[in-house]
Amino acid sequence: MSSCKKENTANDTPKDTAVKSYHENFRPQYHFSPEAHWMNDPNGLVYNDGTYHLFYQFYPDSTVWGPMHWGHATSEDLKNWKNEPIALEPDELGYIFSGSAVVDHNNSSGLGTAENPPLIAMFTYHEPKGAEAKTLDYQYQGIAYSLDNGKSFTKYTGNPVVPNNENLIDFRDPKVFWHEDSNKWILVLVAGDRAMIYNSDNLIDWTYLSEFGKDIGAHGGVWECPDLFPLTVEETGETKWVLFISINPGAPNGGSGTQYFIGDFDGKQFTTSQTDEKWIDLGRDNYAGITYNNLPDEERTFIAWMSNWEYGQETPTEKWRSAMTLPQKVSLHKNKDYFLANTPVASITEGLSDVSIDISREQNTSSFSYKNLNQAVITFKLPKPLKDFKINVGNADGEELTISFDAQAAKYSLDRSKSGLTDFSDKFALPIMEAPADFIDSDSAEFQIFLDASSIEFFADNGANAITAQFFPEKPYTQFSITTEDEVKNLKITPIPSIWKNNN
Repeated sequence: MSSCKKENTANDTPKDTAVKSYHENFRPQYHFSPEAHWMNDPNGLVYNDGTYHLFYQFYPDSTVWGPMHWGHATSEDLKNWKNEPIALEPDELGYIFSGSAVVDHNNSSGLGTAENPPLIAMFTYHEPKGAEAKTLDYQYQGIAYSLDNGKSFTKYTGNPVVPNNENLIDFRDPKVFWHEDSNKWILVLVAGDRAMIYNSDNLIDWTYLSEFGKDIGAHGGVWECPDLFPLTVEETGETKWVLFISINPGAPNGGSGTQYFIGDFDGKQFTTSQTDEKWIDLGRDNYAGITYNNLPDEERTFIAWMSNWEYGQETPTEKWRSAMTLPQKVSLHKNKDYFLANTPVASITEGLSDVSIDISREQNTSSFSYKNLNQAVITFKLPKPLKDFKINVGNADGEELTISFDAQAAKYSLDRSKSGLTDFSDKFALPIMEAPADFIDSDSAEFQIFLDASSIEFFADNGANAITAQFFPEKPYTQFSITTEDEVKNLKITPIPSIWKNNN
């Protein structure tokens, strides 16, 4: 769960509207967003029996944060999503904050059977009266189990399974996974300014092992939403462990952001020699992301909340508020140092056709017009080493996004100050987002720009750099240009159809 916001129990979303769901102003057409009401962190990302589950922090009575539930959506391909009934609701132990889910294949918990192993969700209980009274033990961890692949959950009668006996503040956001080498379930959660690691034989009885991070990494705000997993380094074949830690506030460009650490994990302790801060995405709207458990191909697929706590409750949507990033494949690389790359999963564009466009070129600028760029991906390649370039995407009314690369500083930037509606919050338009560049060792760099109705996801140099940002144009963007001394190759646009056309 991301930092608590002022509760608003009033339902400020109209029950009846003349506009069909998923056709409202600013409504994403190929990103997941709830049909109505408030959403934040992704929870319980797990694949089971052909289904990708996306649980998420959800308040079904308003479009701002309130008593947290777990919303639920499912997909067979990580592109087309189906809304499901609410999975977990608050009870006498508290609200249902963030967490994770696993398939208990061997029924180690005893909550299913060998023939029908349970899907186990682990989450933070947040007891609101204790929080209001400023007690120190109002957050603790509980579990629930499903015997019908997530359609319904039963809460464990012995909750909490990880009580808060040490009176730890911000003791939350459990991520659970099976660790083959130690033959144990591993739990990593956060407590204010550090991550804490536990293990278990049965997902019920947990033993504390170690902590990480009290004096390492960025600490401008509370640590949240940890994730710990192994990845193979593409260039060397070695295996390293990655630890995600979301932080709010304290991100480099303001507000919320997700940092990561590359190191080693021995089944008990995570260690790293990393001294610099690393961030999975340096846009202002990629937060609280975690990866899927139980994927069949052992790849790492990541989804994040596409917003920022500085203005997330003020964005100019009406019936719903917030969307998720595209699901992204995470890969580990080594150049001078280790770093992550992330690119949208292949299913987002599989089977789609490029549009034939007329590209005009003059004074180092390649440009084209298209009827609606707010539902498309633009791709191109540039030779290395990269030279300065500037990208503009906008409309005839002067609304535009600007993406730049400064070769001397090895830095990308994204400016949304003229992108459309910005005055709903004095923290939205500025600062300009800046992103120090990592480089994959290759002769050319591939770029992808995914535009939806109110978001841009910019992936540079085959995903070595990512910048995600919301924007709210009053008219669709129709114009694209890139100015550079380099030759722009393979410039093309691919429209992406709505995934919601069958919902109405």
